[in-house]
Amino acid sequence: MPLQQWRELADRLAERIESDEFPPGSKMPTTAELMAEGESKPSIERAYRELVDRGLVVRKPRVGTIVRSRSRVRIPLSRYGAALRPGGSMGPWETATAAVDLDGSVVALSVEHISASDSVAALLDVEPGSPVVRRSRHAMIDGDVVQIQNAFYPAELAAATRLDEPGKLVGGVLRAMTASGLEPANASETVTARLPTKAEAAELGIGARVPVLCVERVVHDRNGRALEALRTVGAADRLELHYANLPLAGGIP
Repeated sequence: MPLQQWRELADRLAERIESDEFPPGSKMPTTAELMAEGESKPSIERAYRELVDRGLVVRKPRVGTIVRSRSRVRIPLSRYGAALRPGGSMGPWETATAAVDLDGSVVALSVEHISASDSVAALLDVEPGSPVVRRSRHAMIDGDVVQIQNAFYPAELAAATRLDEPGKLVGGVLRAMTASGLEPANASETVTARLPTKAEAAELGIGARVPVLCVERVVHDRNGRALEALRTVGAADRLELHYANLPLAGGIP
C-alpha cells in the first residue's frame, strides 16, 4: 500500500473533521462508502487507524467510526474550595464541568483494601505495606471517560469516613471528610505529561499519540496529616488546568 495514498486520505478526512463537516459524535463514512468514491480498502483501514492515533475518531463495535469530542473542561485550582461550600452536592470534577456548561459526572468503579506501595506510602506518610484503601473512579463528560482516578486513604481514616464502602459519594470525598469531622486544609498538586499506556488509551478512548496529563494530588489537614493521595490520568486535549491569582509572597524579584 503506497504510504502517500493512505496518508492523503487521512489528511483529507481530518480536514473534514476540523471544518465541522463531521462534528463531534457524528459517524464517519463507512468503508463501503469510501470504496465507492474510489478508495481502496487497505488505504481506508490504515487512514482510520491514523485518525484514531491522532485522537480525532474512535471506532466502536457495531456502531462505526465516530468523531471524538474534544470539548475542554477548565479545571481551576479553586474547584476544591467550591466543592466544600455549605449546601453543595457536587464534587470538584462536577463543579469544574458545570462551570463550563458540560455534563460532568464521576462513576465509582471499585473499592479495594491493599498494601501501600513505596510511592503511595511516601505520599500518605505511612510505612510501606501499611493497609490503605484504594477508590477507583472514572471522571466523565457526556458519557465519555476523560479522567482515570485512583485515590488512596489510610485504612483507619477510610473506615471512619466510610470511604471504604463502595458507591458514589454525593458531594465528593472532601465533603465526606468534612462531615466526619476532618478538616481538609490544603491540596498540593504535581502535574506531568506523557503518552498513554495501551491500557490507558483503551480506557480513555484515545489514540496512542494523544498525550495525557498526570496529576498527583495530596490533601492534608491543618496539622499536616495526609488525608488523601489522588492520581489521575486524563486526555490532555480535553483538560485545562488553571492556577490563577496565586499569592506571590514578597513580590517578584
